[in-house]
Amino acid sequence: MADNRNVNNVTVRASTSSPFTINIENFSKRIKLLYSHWKQFKNDLWGGSEVFSIATPPHSEDLRYLKSSALNMWLVGYEFPDTIMVFMKKQIHFLCSQKKVSLLQSVKKPAEDALGVEVIMHVKGRNDNGSALMDDIFEAVGAESRLDGYDNPIFGHIARETPEGIFLEVWEEKLKNANYQLTDVTNGFSDLFAVKDSLEITNVKKAAYLTSSVLKYFVVPKLEQIIDEEKTVTHSSLTDDTEKVITEPARIKVKLKADNVDICYPPIFQSGGQFDLKPSATSNDDYLFYDNTAVIICAIGSRYSNYCSNVARTYLINANSLQSKAYEVLLKAHIAAIAALKPGNKAVDVYKAVVTVVKNEGPEFAPHLTKSAGTGIGLEFRESSLSLNGKNDKILKTGMIFNVSLGFQNLQIETNNPKTQKFSLLLADTVVIGETTSEVVTSTCSKAVTDVNYSFNDDEEEPQKTKSKPRAADTLPSKATLRSVNHEVSKEELRRQHQAALAQRKNEETARRLAGGGSEGSNRGPLKPSGELIAYKNVNDLPLPRDFMIQVDQKHEAILLPIYGKMVPFHIATVKSVSSQQDTSRTCYIRVIFNVPGAPFAQSDPNLQKFHDSIYVKEVSFHSKDPRHISEVVQAIKTLRRQVASRESEKAERATLVTQEKLQVAGAKFKPIRLSDLWIRPVFGGRGRKLSGTLEAHANGFRYATSRHDERVDIMFGNLKHAFFQPAEKEMITLLHFHLHNHIMVGNKKTKDVQFYVEVMDVVQTIGGGKRSAYDPDEIEEEQRERDRKNKISLDFQNFVNRVNDLWGQSQFKSFDLEFDQPLRELGFHGVPHKSSAFIVPTSTCLVELIELPFVVITLGEIEIVNLERVGLGQKNFDMTIVFKDFKRDVMRIDSIPTSSLDGIKEWLDTTDIKYYESRLNLNWRQILKTITDNPEQFIEDGGWEFLNLEASDSDSDNSQESDQGYVPSDVQSDSVSEEEDDDSESLVESEEGEEDDSDEESEEDKGKTWEELEREASNADKEKGNESDSEEDRKRRKMKAFGKSRPPARRPRGGGGSLPKKSRFR
Repeated sequence: MADNRNVNNVTVRASTSSPFTINIENFSKRIKLLYSHWKQFKNDLWGGSEVFSIATPPHSEDLRYLKSSALNMWLVGYEFPDTIMVFMKKQIHFLCSQKKVSLLQSVKKPAEDALGVEVIMHVKGRNDNGSALMDDIFEAVGAESRLDGYDNPIFGHIARETPEGIFLEVWEEKLKNANYQLTDVTNGFSDLFAVKDSLEITNVKKAAYLTSSVLKYFVVPKLEQIIDEEKTVTHSSLTDDTEKVITEPARIKVKLKADNVDICYPPIFQSGGQFDLKPSATSNDDYLFYDNTAVIICAIGSRYSNYCSNVARTYLINANSLQSKAYEVLLKAHIAAIAALKPGNKAVDVYKAVVTVVKNEGPEFAPHLTKSAGTGIGLEFRESSLSLNGKNDKILKTGMIFNVSLGFQNLQIETNNPKTQKFSLLLADTVVIGETTSEVVTSTCSKAVTDVNYSFNDDEEEPQKTKSKPRAADTLPSKATLRSVNHEVSKEELRRQHQAALAQRKNEETARRLAGGGSEGSNRGPLKPSGELIAYKNVNDLPLPRDFMIQVDQKHEAILLPIYGKMVPFHIATVKSVSSQQDTSRTCYIRVIFNVPGAPFAQSDPNLQKFHDSIYVKEVSFHSKDPRHISEVVQAIKTLRRQVASRESEKAERATLVTQEKLQVAGAKFKPIRLSDLWIRPVFGGRGRKLSGTLEAHANGFRYATSRHDERVDIMFGNLKHAFFQPAEKEMITLLHFHLHNHIMVGNKKTKDVQFYVEVMDVVQTIGGGKRSAYDPDEIEEEQRERDRKNKISLDFQNFVNRVNDLWGQSQFKSFDLEFDQPLRELGFHGVPHKSSAFIVPTSTCLVELIELPFVVITLGEIEIVNLERVGLGQKNFDMTIVFKDFKRDVMRIDSIPTSSLDGIKEWLDTTDIKYYESRLNLNWRQILKTITDNPEQFIEDGGWEFLNLEASDSDSDNSQESDQGYVPSDVQSDSVSEEEDDDSESLVESEEGEEDDSDEESEEDKGKTWEELEREASNADKEKGNESDSEEDRKRRKMKAFGKSRPPARRPRGGGGSLPKKSRFR
C-alpha cells in the first residue's frame, strides 16, 4: 500500500506535525450504514455475529488490498496500521497508539449522536504487545453478551487475513483461545462496499480520468514515437516511465494533486508472443516488439483518494485477417458486456452476453475466452464478490462500479517469426452503473478498430499496401521513369493505371447520378420580396412642419418635401440618389432622384412592379441660400438611406437562414470547455473598438462571446460540416476554423465559415531601423519569449481540441462524425484561388486555405473531377479547375500553381481517389456544364469525361482530318474570362449606385453612352477604314492574349446533337 493516504484533500503521513482531520459528516453517515447493514443481513452475510473485530496490519511498501484497510479508509478516511477495532451493539473499542487515539477522539460524540454507541479508546504503549488491553476488551464483550443472554457470543473477524507482527499475532492467539464462536464476516464487508455513494463515484471518476489521460496523452504517443523512430525500449522501462507520469499528473496537464494519486499496480506492457491476462501480470525486461502482425497490450490502473480505476487496450501492427477478426469479435463482446450492466440484471447475465456474442461472431475463439468478464472495483482493485463470471447470481444495483476486463488468451497464427505465432487480446474499462444505463468513465481512450490497428508500409515485405492516408514522403516530386533497371513498374505508371480505373468508375457514377435525376444540389430560388413600403399609416402621423423646408424623419424613415405649399412624404427606400451643388451666385441646389419603373436596375423592385401603371415623380430640385442647411439635409438623407439599405439587406439574408436548434448551456454537472482571448473572422460590425472573446463548448454546440452583450455567436454541433485546427508554423496566427452546413449570421454578415484565431507574434518595428546583432542578448531573449508564447498558444489550442474531440466521441454525437482535422503542410502548394496568392493545404477530407480572405474549404467528397490546365513544356505554372458533383455549382479555379508542385498534386489526387485530367489550354466550363445538364444522355453515350483525356486525343490526332486544319480560335471565352466579366458587371452596378449617391451630374441620361452604343460606333469606324475582318481577328487575338488561351470545343459534325465531342483535337 502506498505511503500517502488522503481523503477530503487532507494528506496523511507518519509525522506528528501533519494536520489530521476526520470528515465527521461522512463518518456519521457511514457508521449508520455499517450498523444498519449489519443488523439487516446479520444472518445472511455477517455469519450471525454479535460482535466483530477488524485488525489492520502494520504498514507495508508492497501494493496490497485488504478488507481491514478498506474499512479504515471507508469509515474514517485513513488507514490505521497496527490498530484493532471491535464493534459491539453498544460500544466501539479502538486499540492503538497514542497518536492514533488523539485523532480518533473526534468520532466519540458523532458515534453517540448517530447510534447511541459509546466509543472507548485503549492506548497501547510503544513496547507493549497490548495483551492486558486486549483482556479488557474481551471482558467488555463478555459483559455485553451476558446482558443479552449469551454466554458464548458469535465473534466475527476477517478470517482470510493472516496476522502480521507481534501485536496482531497476540490478538489472533487470544481470540482463538477465548470461549467464542468465530465466524468470517468478509462477505458482509464486500456487500457493504459494493454500492458506492456520490463521493466514492466522484473519486473513481477522477481516478479514471487520470488513467485514461495517461494512456491517451502519454502511452499512445510514446508507442507511436518508438515505432516510428524504430527505437529499442524494454517493457520494464515503459512501466517505469508510465508510473512516473501517473504519480505526477501535471506532466500531462491533469489538474489533480499528486499527493492524492497513486498506482493500482505497476503498468503492464506485453508484446513478442509472451502474454499474461491475469491481474497479477508484470512487465518483463524484453524489448517492445512491433514488427508485422505484432500485438502490444497495455494495462494501466491508477487511484485517487485510494479509489481504483483501470483501463487496458490492445494495439495491432499490420494485423492480418485473423487478428483483425479476433479483435472485432472481442470488441463486440466487450460492448455487449457493458450494455448488460444494468440495475436488476445478474452478474452472470453479463458473462452470458459475452459468450453469446463470441459464439455467434467467432465460435473458433470461444475456447480462448477469459473465464470472467471482470470484477467490481473501488477501494479494492478486485472485489471478488462482484466477479462477472458464469456462476455469480449477484443482483446488479445502481452505484456499483466494475472493471469490465475481457480477452482472448493464446491465439495462434502461421508466421515465420516465432514472436508473432502466438498472441493475446485484452480490453478493459471502468464502468459505473447508473439509474438506467451504464457509464464508461474511461471512454476517452478509443478502442475502435481504426484507432488501434496501425498500418505501416514496408516496401520490402509488403510491396502492395492499401493506401489509407496520404503521406508527405509519397507525394514529393520524383523523376518519372517508365521502367526501372529490374523492370519494376514506376510510380508514374502505377498512377496512370489507377487513374484509368478511376476514370471508368467515375463515368459509371456520373451516369448513374445523371440518370437518377440530374446533378446533385438544390436550385437556389429568388429571394422573397420585401414588404410594402409604408412611411405613415395615416395623415395624423405626419410631424408638424417646423418651417417650410425639407425635413428628414428618422423615426418613420421618410423625407418630407415642400411641394405646392404642402409637406409631401416619401419613404427613404424610394430615393435613388441625392446630390447638391452651388452656382456662381452662391445659390445652393439640392437634387433628389427617385426609383421609377423602366430605369436601369429598378426592374427587381416589387413595389414598382405592383404600381407599374401609376405616374411617378422621377426627380425634384430645390434651391436655398443656406449652404449649411443643404449639406446637412443631403448628409441626413444619405445616412438614413444607408442605414435602411443595410437593415433590409441583413433582413433578406436572415430570411434565407435555416432555423438552428437552441444552444443547451452547460450546467453545474458539465463544465464548459473554454478557450480565451480569441479573435473572430468575419468580424462583428460596428464602429467601436474590436474586442477579443471566449469560445466555449457546451452540451450541443459552441458559443463565442465578447464583453459586449450583442457580440455573440452560437454554432451548433449538428451544423458543423468540417472543423479544422491549424497551428502557426510559417504563419502569424494559430486558428480554429468551422465550415458549416447552413449559413449563420455573424453580426450582420451571412457566412458558412467562422474562424477563431490568436496572433502568436506581435508586429514590432525597431526604432532607428538599424540592424541588430544576432548575438544581441535582448534579441535572443525576445526570440525566446516569442517561441515560448507560440508554444503555449499551440498547447492551449491542442488541449481544447483534444477535449472537444473527446466530447464528440460520446454516443450522442456519433452520427455527426465530427473530429478536428489538421492541414498537412507538407502536401501544400501555392496558388491563386481568388485574387491573391495563397498557400493551399490538403487535409484528410478537404482542400483548404484558412489564412487569406475569402477562405477556401473544398470537401473532397463533393469533387467530381479535377482538370489540370495549361500543363505543358515550357510553362512555369499551371491552373487547377475543380468540377463538383453538383453541376449547377460553379467550378473552383486555382490559378498560377508552380509547375514544381505538379507531381505532388497528381500523387495526392491519385492517393485520395480523385480522377484528374490534363489539358494544355483553359476550358469554358460554364458552357461545358450547361451542355452536360442540357443533354446528359448524349454526354454519357460520348464516353463521359473521356473527352478531357489528353493522351487519347493526342494518340488519335494522326488519323484525324481536322488535325491538318490547325487551331481555329472561337468566340467562346474561358471560364475565368466569363467570371471576370460577371464580377465586373456586378461591381459596375455597385459603383453606379454608389456614385449616384454622391454624384453631382445633372441627369441620369448624361452619364455616358451604353456599351452597345460604343460597340456600334467602333464597328462603324472599322467599316469606314475598310479593315473590319482584320480588326475582328486582332480583337480575338488580343482577347485571347489578355485572358489566357481559351480551349474551344472541337467542331461538331453537322446534324449532331448538342453534346460534347468525345475527344478534343490538338495540333
